[in-house]
Amino acid sequence: MLVIASRGSQLALWQSRWVSAQLAALGYECRIEIIKTTGDKITDVPLAKVGAKGLFTKEIEEALLDGRADLAVHSLKDLPTELPEELVLAAVPEREDPRDAVVGKRLADLPAGARVGTSSLRRSAQLRKLRPDLVIESVRGNVDTRLRKLDEGQYDAILLAAAGLKRLGWGDRIAEILDADTMCSAVGQGALAIETRASGAGFDAVQAMDHADTHAAVKAERGVLGALGGGCQVPIGAYATVEGGKLRLLGLVASPEGDEVIRCELEGVASEAESLGRALGNELLARGARRILDAVYAG
Repeated sequence: MLVIASRGSQLALWQSRWVSAQLAALGYECRIEIIKTTGDKITDVPLAKVGAKGLFTKEIEEALLDGRADLAVHSLKDLPTELPEELVLAAVPEREDPRDAVVGKRLADLPAGARVGTSSLRRSAQLRKLRPDLVIESVRGNVDTRLRKLDEGQYDAILLAAAGLKRLGWGDRIAEILDADTMCSAVGQGALAIETRASGAGFDAVQAMDHADTHAAVKAERGVLGALGGGCQVPIGAYATVEGGKLRLLGLVASPEGDEVIRCELEGVASEAESLGRALGNELLARGARRILDAVYAG
C-alpha cells in the first residue's frame, strides 16, 4: 500500500484524495497520512513576515525521507525550488485554472476605500498598482475560513486562487477571474506537485500521472523564481503556457507597495523550459528587479 503524505486542510485533503483516486484507477492501493506543517501552526502572522522557505512542506518531506510516506501531494506554489537531494518532483498532473479570483464584488464595482483581503504580497502589490484607492488587509486561514470572514463583513472582497475555489466546489462564489496580464499568478499556481524519493514504488506509481505541457510550464515558472532567489517576502509572479511545443512565459517583480512593477515576457521551445525561466529571471534582474530585491532584504 502506498502512503500519501498531506496537510490536513480541506483543500490539501481534496488534492490528496484526487491523487489517491487516480492511483486507484491505475491499480494502486493508497492511504493518506495527515502531517501538520509549520505553516499550519502559524495562523496569526502574515506569511511574508514568517519568511521561512518550506513552511508547508518541511515536515512532509521529512516523512518521505524517513520512509513514513511514499509520496506527497502539495500545491505546487508551496514547494521550494530547491528540494532535498534524495527527493524529486516526480509528477505534475494537468493544471487547474492558474489565475486569481475575486470573491465578493468585481474590482470595478468596489468603491474607493473598500477593504480587500489577501494573504499574498504578490496579489496586494499588483492590486495596489491597479486600485491604489482600496484598503488592502491581511487575511489568513483555509479557503472556507476566508469565505466566512468575507460573509461576516470583515472585507468587501477577497482574492483567492481560482483553482482552490473550483476544486472545493465554490466556483459559483467567484465574482471575477483576473487574467495574467492584469494579475500575474504565483509560480505553479493551480498545479499539483507529487513529490517522491528519487526511486522506488512511489516514483514508479505516479509517472503515468505526469502532464508534459503542465510540467514544462511550471518548470519555466520555477526557473524564474530560481534565478531571482525570491521567497514569499517579495512580490514575484510567473505564468507560462505551452501550446504545440511552444512556451510563452510572463514574469513579474513588484515592490511590496506596488509603486514599481517590472514585467518581462519571452517565448521559446517547451523542451528548454527551465533555461527559458532562468533567462527571463535574469532579464527581470537587469531591468530593475535586483534593486527591488536588495531593498526588501536590506529592510
